[in-house]
Amino acid sequence: MKRLLSVLLALVMVLALAGCGGKDSGSPGTSSGTSSGGSGDNVGSGDGDVYAEDGWAEGRMGDTMHAYWFNYIVNSAYTCGEFAGRAAAEGCKMLVVEITVKNTFTSSVEMYDTDFQAQWGSSGDEDYRLPITTDPETYEELDPISDDQLPGTYQLGVNQERTGLLVYEVPAEHKDFSISYLEAFEEGDEGDTFFVYFTPEER
Repeated sequence: MKRLLSVLLALVMVLALAGCGGKDSGSPGTSSGTSSGGSGDNVGSGDGDVYAEDGWAEGRMGDTMHAYWFNYIVNSAYTCGEFAGRAAAEGCKMLVVEITVKNTFTSSVEMYDTDFQAQWGSSGDEDYRLPITTDPETYEELDPISDDQLPGTYQLGVNQERTGLLVYEVPAEHKDFSISYLEAFEEGDEGDTFFVYFTPEER
């Protein structure tokens, strides 16, 4: 049931994110609100602390994103034609993202791969991907194909930190991406939305 809830919330997130690109301040490419050193702004520039303001936050690779239950950092990212023996489908490539997640809550937190979606520059309803550890048709959890991947579901104890890979199959023509996360509560309420923007290296 929790798995289904996570998937449904992820789909709700897609609709919510479609309208987030048009903010007057702090949208990609603007300098308003940008900080490089943990000032608490909601727009980061790498290696800083980013907190949500007015429902959203925007970071870069290396920024610590401060969400309700946990902090997370997108450490690195690259694209390739094949990952751990799995070739990308025609017209696609594999996006491999290393992420660190640390539980900052007062109790254990159950995490899902679908918490973090890959998105690219356009605003269509289908312009996102879930990690390959979730079947895109049935939303069933799939086994990782590498020991370095984060599984579909995992537990983080109090103050526990975990680093692993999230792997996505994305359109080959895109070069700029974001990893997005939407806070969603079991009561159905939505919290803040977080984006980390980056250009992965090509391998």
